[in-house]
Amino acid sequence: MKDNNPQGLQHTIKAFIKKGQKYYVAECLEISVVTQGKTLDETIANLKEAVMLHLEGEDLSEFGLAPNPTLLVTMELAPVANVA
Repeated sequence: MKDNNPQGLQHTIKAFIKKGQKYYVAECLEISVVTQGKTLDETIANLKEAVMLHLEGEDLSEFGLAPNPTLLVTMELAPVANVA
């Protein structure tokens, strides 16, 4: 079986979104990208654009990334119930 990832490069860029007081804030974990938006849709659009601009013209392997990585977004939600 051929190894499609011989250098251990990641195929995903992980990002985390949390709700601030007025805006949603998105931050990438592997690369230095932070952005915000008033809505989730705006925040995700801003995140995609910021990541693309950050990586434009760069050698992705220098960031530990495989070609054409996907964006994996996790969102922090407020507690749904006090179960303690």
